[in-house]
Amino acid sequence: MEETPTETLTVLTTTDTPEKAEALARGAVEARVAACAQISGPVTSVYRWEGAVRAEREWQVWLKTTAARYDALEAHLRAAHDYDTPEIIAIPVVRGGADYLAWVAEETAEETAGKAAEEADTGAFDA
Repeated sequence: MEETPTETLTVLTTTDTPEKAEALARGAVEARVAACAQISGPVTSVYRWEGAVRAEREWQVWLKTTAARYDALEAHLRAAHDYDTPEIIAIPVVRGGADYLAWVAEETAEETAGKAAEEADTGAFDA
C-alpha cells in the first residue's frame, strides 16, 4: 500500500430503496464528483427522528472522491436526495494502492469533469 497522492475520501450516504441508491451512485459518477460507488444493503438503521426511535431498512452508498471534490459531491447528493436530513459522512482514506488513488483523482478532477461536459454537449464523447 502506498501513501495517498491526493487526499482521497470515502463518502457514505443512505437511502430507502435500492433504486434510489443506484440513482444516487450513478448520478454522482456521471457528474464526476465520485469515481465509483458501491451499494450495500439492505441494512437496518435505528435512529431518533421527530422524537421517536425508528428502525428502517436502508441501502448504503459508498462513494470514492477527493477532498477537492467533496463540496461538489455533497452539493450533488443534497440536490438528488429525497431525505430532509440525508446522512453524508466523509471518511479519509489513510493509505491505498497508488494506482487506484491516482485513478480516483483522475476520474473526479474538475478539468476532466469540464471536458466531459463539453464533449457531451457537442456530441464528441466516445463512451
